Amino acid sequence: MAADTVRNSAPRDTLQKNTAAIANAPMPVTDTTNDSIPAKPQPYQPNPKKSGLYSALLPGLGQINNHEYWKVPVIYVGIAVAGYFFIDNLNNYQSYRKAYIGRINNPYPTDQYVNIYTTDQLQQLQNDYNKYLDLTALFSCIGYAMQVLDAITAAHLKNFDISRDLSMRLKPVVFPTGAGAALVFSLK
Repeated sequence: MAADTVRNSAPRDTLQKNTAAIANAPMPVTDTTNDSIPAKPQPYQPNPKKSGLYSALLPGLGQINNHEYWKVPVIYVGIAVAGYFFIDNLNNYQSYRKAYIGRINNPYPTDQYVNIYTTDQLQQLQNDYNKYLDLTALFSCIGYAMQVLDAITAAHLKNFDISRDLSMRLKPVVFPTGAGAALVFSLK
């Protein structure tokens, strides 16, 4: 029994030593570069996941990561417009709501719309501005999602090359069952 233990542990120890020696050995260096040809610089290729995450965390940051700086002011103008309409609709909704609630139980109203709107008109204005407020929030969320999708899409298509040589030709093809025709698209 002791002989079996010694016999089985010896190859394991040797294997561990050989594995450690191979892991610590330096890799052979082969020079495959040609000094006479300068290396062509690779264009910047952003990571789409990172761009989407950056843009989701802070609107416009994904566009900066994609080196599309001109889109950042467009995004922040959109945010400012959405903020303006949200605040304006909220203020109008609250004003008309306060006036409508004040007129429900008061036979002698003293709000700012006394001789301008009736109670029914105030209720209609309150409902309209509530709808506008909801639509503003919805369109703001859609705009936020669109700028995230723009960052992801732009990162994917950053180095997409479309040359002028877009061609299509029809050529004969031989199949095992007979002859046929095939369309060949060339995108270079």
